[in-house]
Amino acid sequence: MILLLGGTAEARALAARLDDAGVALTSSLAGRVARPRLPVGETRIGGFGGVAGLRSYLRDERVRAVVDATHPFAAGISANAAAACDAEDVPLLRLARPGWSEHPDADRWHWVDSHADAAALTVGLGSRPFLSIGRQGLAPFVEPLQDVAALVRVVDEPELELPPAWTLLHSRGPYDLASERALLSEHGVDVVVTKDSGGSHTVAKLDAAGERGAAVVVVRRPPSPPGVETVSDVRTAAEWAADRAADRA
Repeated sequence: MILLLGGTAEARALAARLDDAGVALTSSLAGRVARPRLPVGETRIGGFGGVAGLRSYLRDERVRAVVDATHPFAAGISANAAAACDAEDVPLLRLARPGWSEHPDADRWHWVDSHADAAALTVGLGSRPFLSIGRQGLAPFVEPLQDVAALVRVVDEPELELPPAWTLLHSRGPYDLASERALLSEHGVDVVVTKDSGGSHTVAKLDAAGERGAAVVVVRRPPSPPGVETVSDVRTAAEWAADRAADRA
């Protein structure tokens, strides 16, 4: 059985390819989204209980290989997967979508290393920021931007109380350029704050920001665990997983 650590569009596409190829797999979702988009095939939701729990799962389920296709900012599970697979001698592949560093406007953006750095920088860049960073990254922005008319877009309700001056928008991508252009215009956005999630599903906000001359603040990705092979396309990951499944059959 192949264990697919998922929750992303790439993970769902990979699950579909492997299922079509007849490869036995289980997709694992962290359970942080209330209504996740489920992949085809068998799915489990919830954590493993750290490295020790994941090691037990790999042994108990006789997992032949693991593909880590989690979000680029899901550093905790990626680190746990690397440690558990190394300890159990289970092959591990990281499927990570390309970031936005090659975007035509990337050299004009403000790149920072943390959400706290992004919050501190945003204060001086404009008066109508658009926070598109996910609900779990909002806490560092509350105090610096408490009196600012910020637009905040999330999938699920934030767990913390937001300042009255903020406007909360519940929405799930993908987004196209026309809708992002209209959103930024409607709210007078002059700063877009995001993290380097990469891919095409949410890049339109950056294109729209460039069109209107809005500043852009981007939180860099955390580093991947050292020594883990990484690919950026679903086809290559599917071939890798199918080969490992066959090798240990």
